[in-house]
Amino acid sequence: MIKTAELFDLTKTEARELLERTEYPWEALAGIHDFILSYGKSLGEEYEKRGEDIWIHKTAKVAPTAYVNGPCIIGAETEVRHCAFIRGNAFVGRGAVVGNSTELKNVILFDKVQVPHYNYVGDSILGYRSHMGAGSITSNVKSDKTLVVVKDGEKKYETGLKKMGAVLGDNVEVGCGSVLNPGTVIGKESNVYPLSSVRGVVPPGSIYKKAGEVAEKRY
Repeated sequence: MIKTAELFDLTKTEARELLERTEYPWEALAGIHDFILSYGKSLGEEYEKRGEDIWIHKTAKVAPTAYVNGPCIIGAETEVRHCAFIRGNAFVGRGAVVGNSTELKNVILFDKVQVPHYNYVGDSILGYRSHMGAGSITSNVKSDKTLVVVKDGEKKYETGLKKMGAVLGDNVEVGCGSVLNPGTVIGKESNVYPLSSVRGVVPPGSIYKKAGEVAEKRY
């Protein structure tokens, strides 16, 4: 359950066109830069162009202390809070929250995503209504600098990428202080306990307690 169509409701992002070209979501990471430049030029009067290759919806709230570098698109009713650092190649959806001291780089945030407190999100895709608790981060480069491999049990998926953080399916909850290691994929509707170090694939509808202890949710 790690394919693009299995992880996301693509009607919940204006980056749908980019993601629809992919079988696996990490295939979109290399195309974020060019897609923002192309899509940004098509946006109407409801967006303001602020600086070079930066498009911000008129209903979005961006704190004067936030730093936004292009190319970047920030959607309607999104809030970018005090001292947020958007480094570029960031496609931020409608109704999202980019919090104080949060850093974004080469990311797609679906609508209603929340990264509200001291988060680093790099080379990653966060699905609809996913939420990262305070201090949780994506680690996007392996310590040995080799290419990232997504590991799903005995299966291995070669990404061909030196930098890949995490992919969160729709409605994923990541607990405070957690680290999502390079190549992490978390299936939709799953929860991660606080202070976790997550590697590989977490199935949809799961509760990740620690490595080797993943429980199925009971509804």
